[in-house]
Amino acid sequence: MAMMIKDGNSNWFAMHDMVDFDALTARLPLVTEKREKFSMPFGDMEMVRLYLNNIYIVYGDMRLHRQHLRMKVFDMPDMVELHFSLRGTGLIDNFVDGRRYNFRPNEHNIFYMPELDVDASYCNDETYRFFEVHFTSAHFISLLANTNEKMQRFIDHVVNGRGANMAPGGLPISFAMRQCIQDIMSCPYTGGLKPIFLQARCLELLILQAEAFAQQDTGYEKTVLKTGRDKDSIVHAYEYLLSHLSDPPSLQQLASIAGINTFKLKKGFKELYDNTVFGCLNEARLQQAREQLLDGAQIKQLAEELGYSSVQHFSAAFRKKFGVPPGKAQRPGRC
Repeated sequence: MAMMIKDGNSNWFAMHDMVDFDALTARLPLVTEKREKFSMPFGDMEMVRLYLNNIYIVYGDMRLHRQHLRMKVFDMPDMVELHFSLRGTGLIDNFVDGRRYNFRPNEHNIFYMPELDVDASYCNDETYRFFEVHFTSAHFISLLANTNEKMQRFIDHVVNGRGANMAPGGLPISFAMRQCIQDIMSCPYTGGLKPIFLQARCLELLILQAEAFAQQDTGYEKTVLKTGRDKDSIVHAYEYLLSHLSDPPSLQQLASIAGINTFKLKKGFKELYDNTVFGCLNEARLQQAREQLLDGAQIKQLAEELGYSSVQHFSAAFRKKFGVPPGKAQRPGRC
C-alpha cells in the first residue's frame, strides 16, 4: 500500500509500503515490528507498526504545520479499522464514498474504507495521537458475524465493499480500552508468547468496542453531559488526573480545574469512563506500577512515588487488581 499526500502548495509526497499485506497473510510464527519517523515540509510523524496473522497494529503521533491536506491511498488492503483517537482533533471527507469521518480526543469508532481519497483537516501544530487495529475483512467477519443487528448491518457493508462506520460520531474510550491499548504498546513478552498476547488484547479491544456500540442502541440517554463542552471538561479532568498520579487533586480542586461542579464531575466520570474519579485514579496508578515493575522499579520507591500511604496498601491494591503481589510482577521477557 502506498500513500500520496498533497500539501497546500500542491506538492505531492509519496509514502511507500505503508501496509505490508504479505506480512499479514504469511502465517509467520512471530511478530514483525517497524518503528519509523517521517519528516516532511507539512509536518512530522512518528509511528510503530506491528504485523500479526490477519491483524495490523499502528500507533503514533502526528504534528502537522498545515491545516488541510489531500491524501490518496493506492493498493489498499481489504481491512476493517478499529480507531482510537487519543489526543487532538481531525476531520476527513472521503470523496470516494461521500462520508465524513470525525476524530475527537478520547473517542473510538470502527471504520471500513475500501478506497481512500480524502481531504483531511487537522489543527496546525497540534499533536494528534492515534492508535489503530486493523483486521483483514475476512477475519473480522468470521469473528463478529451474527452478533447483533447493528454489527450485521456494518458487516453487510463490508461484504459488499461499501464504506461504513459503526456510528456517525465516536464513543468515549473506556478505561478498559485504555488498559488494552497500553498493554499492547508496552507488551512484556518476546518470542512465541508475543503474538499470542497481542492477538488476545486486540480481540479484547474488539469485544469492548462491540459491547459499547450494542449498548448505544439500548435507548439509555445520558443526563449529565448534555453539551460538547461538558464532555471536554471531563476529558480534561481525566487527562489532568493521569498527569498527577503521585499528587492528585481533591474532587473540589479537580472540578475547579475542569470548570464544572463536583456533582457533574462525579457523574461525568461514571458516564464517560464507567468508573468513579477515585476508581480511575487507582486503576491508572496500578497500571503505571505494573509497567514500572516490568522495567525493574523498586517496590518501596514505587509505592511512595505513586502516592500510596504504605508499601502494604500498595501491595494489597496491586494483588487485588492483578492477582499477584508486586514482587512477582517482574517478568523476564521484555519487548
